[in-house]
Amino acid sequence: MHEFTPKLLTALRGYTLKKLGQDLVAGSIVGVVALPLAIAFAIASGVTPDRGFVTAIFAGFLISALGGSRVQIGGPTGAYVVIVYGVVQDHGVDGLLIATMMAGVLLVLMGVCRFGSVIRYIPHPLVVGFTSGIAVIIFASQIGDLAGLRTGPLPAEFHLKIVAYARSISSLNGTALVLGLATIVITAGWRFVDRRLPGSLIALVLVSVLAYFLDLPVETIGDRFGAISATIPAPRLPELDFARLQELFSPAFTIAVLGAVESLLSAVVADGMTGFTHRPNAELNAQGIANIVTPLFGGIPATGAIARTATNIKNGAQTPIAGIAHSVVLLLIMLFLGGLAQHIPLCCLAGILVVVSYNMSEWRSFRMLFGSPRSDVAVLLVTFLLTVFVDLTIAIEAGIVLAALLFIRRVVKVAEVRVMKDEWSDDLEELHERNRVSLPPGVEVYEINGPFFFGLSHKFEEAARLIEKKPRVRILRLRHVPLIDATGIHALGEFWKKCRSSDITLILSGVNPQPEEILKKSGLYEQIGAPYIRSSFEEAVKQAQFLVAGSSPVSE
Repeated sequence: MHEFTPKLLTALRGYTLKKLGQDLVAGSIVGVVALPLAIAFAIASGVTPDRGFVTAIFAGFLISALGGSRVQIGGPTGAYVVIVYGVVQDHGVDGLLIATMMAGVLLVLMGVCRFGSVIRYIPHPLVVGFTSGIAVIIFASQIGDLAGLRTGPLPAEFHLKIVAYARSISSLNGTALVLGLATIVITAGWRFVDRRLPGSLIALVLVSVLAYFLDLPVETIGDRFGAISATIPAPRLPELDFARLQELFSPAFTIAVLGAVESLLSAVVADGMTGFTHRPNAELNAQGIANIVTPLFGGIPATGAIARTATNIKNGAQTPIAGIAHSVVLLLIMLFLGGLAQHIPLCCLAGILVVVSYNMSEWRSFRMLFGSPRSDVAVLLVTFLLTVFVDLTIAIEAGIVLAALLFIRRVVKVAEVRVMKDEWSDDLEELHERNRVSLPPGVEVYEINGPFFFGLSHKFEEAARLIEKKPRVRILRLRHVPLIDATGIHALGEFWKKCRSSDITLILSGVNPQPEEILKKSGLYEQIGAPYIRSSFEEAVKQAQFLVAGSSPVSE
């Protein structure tokens, strides 16, 4: 059960005041960094800013306290903006809260079923495809606020957003556009001035102060949403019914997969920066619990945030105490300074999100993947285009299915089934000389190279049909078969039945551990009979010699 133990319990062994000081400093800085992002992601997701605060506070605390990483910072992220906005448009805020809780349950199940290591095997082109697609959609969603356009509620579809912007271009607010562009420049360029303070925070403060004291004609958070609540809402369970749960399962699944992938990617990045090793299944459990609890207080989906986690590490974080401190700092800001957030211009938040979308676009990886095999390029483009123009849920599902099918195709292409009827075949001749095995007449040899699974079964059946002359004995070599699945077992069983109906004896040789175990579990091992399943080709040939000579088979 060590793999499910929160890192907090491990990290507190030998904890010192020095480490506590480092954690509190790092947590305080990350808390301030997370402030504009929590607000911006909430607004971009189609919900009120206070829900971003609540998410960062509750999810940030739970992910750090219960997670499998020492330095992971959790909260709302850009990856969720697209799916959250779509769910709110289609099912309302209560629908989003239910979908988030369902995703939390799925994440806990993933952790309990030890899927933490499996999630890592999602293909890189798929991750880059949907991440780049999300970045494009986030950028597109911020054009209106960046330029101060009066578009009214925006549609969820990418192309309809562009149409809405084109129709409202006459309402462009020059002041908002200048402030938005200034935010982009400060946010992106501040690292060349001082790396200790985040550019997004500097831009937020400078632009907000400028807009407030000069009374600039730009829309603020308060203008659109009113004052931000400075209290934690009481927990509330949304109304549940079976029909609604069915409708929300698909977005909940997408939220869960996104949360699992992003949190584990963030944890892997953190491991590389610190030298620590995270516990993936404990991390999934923590993500799940956070996404079950946070919606009770009105929060939105949360996961591990790579940028905030990196900031945490760079500022000296040692243990999950830093992540807990970050959520406490956000709570104090919300309680005592939350009212000031209503003066933040929306064009400023849009500028911050434009930089976020650029950073998460992975355009360099996107470009480099065009030099990969065509199958990887296909997965990249299909996932990217479906994310942008159709739906993120469909994009992930289609990307996973396409990647799996193309992988199977590649495996099948390199795998082969050979039929060696002639004892003077080059392969057999070399084998005879090396092992001094003489292949008797009336014996036919098959060899399967590669996993014997559903993708290869048709090759095996085609090879079996090509045989014209009926032998006395068929030897099936399985030395290069590392695994076999149910379809492979079925094909092998049918092959054995055809041999038996034609009075041909089938002998298996070189059966590896996994295929042997599956043969025994399926009952086929017993049907074929232990005397006809030999550990080596030499033993199989000797057995064939006895059978051709009319002798009884050797049992051992």
